Amino acid sequence: MQWKLTLLTTYLLATSTAAWANQAADSIAPEQSSGLEQKQLVTAKDWMVTAANPIATQAGADILAKGGNAIDAMVTTQLMLGLVEPQSSGIGGGAFLVYWDAEKQQLTTYDGRETAPLNATPRLFQNENGEPLKFYDAVVGGRSVGTPGTVKLMWDTHQKYGQLEWAELIKPVISVAEQGFEISSRLATLIEKDAERLSRFTATKAYFFETDGSPKAAGTQLKNPEYAKTLTAIAQQGAKAFYQGKIANDIVNTVQNAPGNPGVLSQKDLDTYSIKQRQPVCSAYQSFDVCGMGPPSSGALTVGQILTMTEQFDLKTWGPDNPKSWQVIADASRLAFADRGMYMADEDFVPMPTQGLLDKAYLIQRAKLIKPGQALDSVDAGIPPWSYALRQSSDESIELPSTSHFNVVDKAGNVVSITTTIENAFGSRLMTNGFLLNNELTDFSFRTHKDGKPIVNRLEPGKRPRSSMAPTIIMQNDQPYMAIGSPGGSRIIGYVAQAIIAHTQWDMDIQQAANQPHLLNRFGTLDIEQGTPAESHQAALEEMGFKVNVRDLNSGIHAILLQDDQLQGAADPRREGTAIGQ
Repeated sequence: MQWKLTLLTTYLLATSTAAWANQAADSIAPEQSSGLEQKQLVTAKDWMVTAANPIATQAGADILAKGGNAIDAMVTTQLMLGLVEPQSSGIGGGAFLVYWDAEKQQLTTYDGRETAPLNATPRLFQNENGEPLKFYDAVVGGRSVGTPGTVKLMWDTHQKYGQLEWAELIKPVISVAEQGFEISSRLATLIEKDAERLSRFTATKAYFFETDGSPKAAGTQLKNPEYAKTLTAIAQQGAKAFYQGKIANDIVNTVQNAPGNPGVLSQKDLDTYSIKQRQPVCSAYQSFDVCGMGPPSSGALTVGQILTMTEQFDLKTWGPDNPKSWQVIADASRLAFADRGMYMADEDFVPMPTQGLLDKAYLIQRAKLIKPGQALDSVDAGIPPWSYALRQSSDESIELPSTSHFNVVDKAGNVVSITTTIENAFGSRLMTNGFLLNNELTDFSFRTHKDGKPIVNRLEPGKRPRSSMAPTIIMQNDQPYMAIGSPGGSRIIGYVAQAIIAHTQWDMDIQQAANQPHLLNRFGTLDIEQGTPAESHQAALEEMGFKVNVRDLNSGIHAILLQDDQLQGAADPRREGTAIGQ
């Protein structure tokens, strides 16, 4: 397998983006949830990109090969993902970026999360009786659309860090949008699965379906001239082209006039949107500092809690084949998710005990609730040390899996770890100017209060919904050691924590860590990945007291390890992704 990957990489690097797009789409086996082909570790010396689609990975690699830096490659990779993997991310959505600036020796994060419209009310997702809407009744249409942040994130960070000209980064994506690419097996499957909802809106139906109404099949040549026009405007005018003028007007009209389920996004929301640079949230773990995105993301906090609690047990000796390891990880995750539901939300709107949630003494006390060999009967949120007294209730928001994660390391040592999303697969299903609009507002709790107490992740105008996205850069000796992340809704947290444990405790390389079967627990039921060796643990875990659910677990872990003057790249076998380096 390694020689096949090497030949593919060599071929793609030698060929222009537009010319190889169709062949690249066919060169990777379709996504499978069981019986996975185990991908092989890819190594490089100077630079590397890992992303969930080979066309997008190569587009980023081309930018690095011509002297661009990590932020440059991030822009091109993101824009290409929005074209070839539109169900997962795009310029109609948002993203979180964790960035290592090699020149300044500084780690920072950028919050490009969508915001609730200023005209939104707390009852936006409730019916006339004050009861929560059904999930897809809220999702499909304009009601769920938040102010997109991805274009502003790319523009702002490129203005600060970029090396190549802005327009040069967009040109390869315009070319593929005009010339077309072949629909992958994964995209075709998802179009067919979501056919009823996608076909409700004229522009979306025209793009994803044939004239006879049938879903476009794998291998179909798909062109997107509208996206090419949009990118041409953005290439010429920067972020202004998206947030003002025709494109902005079309976004607002599409949302406000969505048939059957209009939304309240307005021009004022686009005018006032801003990217927020935030301090990373870091957790000490083994010899590392595991750093990521703080609130409104719950990713770094919850991953950090899981790692610290499991560190109190001898996972290294027990190993990955001992069900006791998975019981401890599952119970630690459940305890962390209880805190997540109670405390974590947009820190600009609610007081957050961020430091208290990662306090070592507090987490050691929480870990003492875990009894090896016996699953927890019930779990409540803890009381972390903090300076506020706030009565609140646990969150009830639903977060279904979609999203995409990619990493970039450039020759200078700059590192990008970015998780990007339009939330649910195909977002709101609304399309304008060649891109889909997000349904990010459904990451808020549909209820505002429970048992007379407020829910911290309730909808408020201008607020950013809580996320589970966990783009991570692991530091060792004040230098980046690994960039890692995954899509997968609220399961992202478990995917990332499990991969870090597998690498640091069980001596797996990062590809082996991505390949390994998943066992996850968020709210009490332990999910075991169907069709994998993990199923052998079912009986033992049930005997410990777990309710077990065997199901597909569709992660998309992508990682780059920086060590000993070598880069190592991993791509999740459950998706179409690749690692390319030189």
